[in-house]
Amino acid sequence: MKKIAVIGAGTMGNGIAHVFAQNGFDVNLIDTQSAALDRALQTIAKNLDRQVTKSIIQAADKEITLAKITCFTNLKDGVHDRDLVIEAATENSKIKLAIFSEMDLYTSPTCILATNTSSISITQLADATQKPGNVIGMHFMNPVPVMKLVEIINGKATSSEVTESIVALTIQIGKIPCVVKDAPGFIANRILMPMINEAILAFEEGISDAATIDQIMKLGMAHPMGPLQLADYIGLDVCKNILEIMEDGFQDSKYKPAALLTKMVEEGKLGVKTGEGFYSYQK
Repeated sequence: MKKIAVIGAGTMGNGIAHVFAQNGFDVNLIDTQSAALDRALQTIAKNLDRQVTKSIIQAADKEITLAKITCFTNLKDGVHDRDLVIEAATENSKIKLAIFSEMDLYTSPTCILATNTSSISITQLADATQKPGNVIGMHFMNPVPVMKLVEIINGKATSSEVTESIVALTIQIGKIPCVVKDAPGFIANRILMPMINEAILAFEEGISDAATIDQIMKLGMAHPMGPLQLADYIGLDVCKNILEIMEDGFQDSKYKPAALLTKMVEEGKLGVKTGEGFYSYQK
């Protein structure tokens, strides 16, 4: 696999494109909005500059990496000759199902269709295609150029050959693959999101302030970032969506989003991306 397409030019999509291009892959970055593609290229360039400053890469590597990325606003044109397509659109099942149907229509029978979803069923997405054996989850962590983990999720129909190929590819781009079965939230978010939700409940009940809650988890549990700050970086709307997917998938109220989380999302306080969440951020 040398020809990759990434659908979605947001934070995760541009990070995935960055990593593959930096490792010598020919990357098509696809988004319906040309402005989003422009922002993505600016972000990738800025992150490459940071790598140059830290002596992770050479200055010449920046231009080589950027030259490997081609932008498209038309999905058909961007995926037709690809070996692997990774969907990294917003965490919404209707949007992802529509994209998978379109990906299936315009890719070759041997093309692997992957999703960066953090909670939505791989089996459900595979059902929107004519090649469910080629569908797999590749859940990258944010920030993609820095974080080593890729949670690889097998749907019910995912072939062992596809899994082996994606595991090998993940190692090839300098990441560490961890293979899991399809279930709501998989492993990472099944454990992380209830912890974040519990921290929000403790804050909501006035047991302590946000900074103290985060400090306790950082000092006591050796977490690099506290759960409330992490929620702000993930996006409070994303946290709420994932919890609702797990609540519905498991039919268990223990995953129900905290009332304060729902209220903050309704008020547009989504964390870093809006400048306000459990903390304030200068935009």
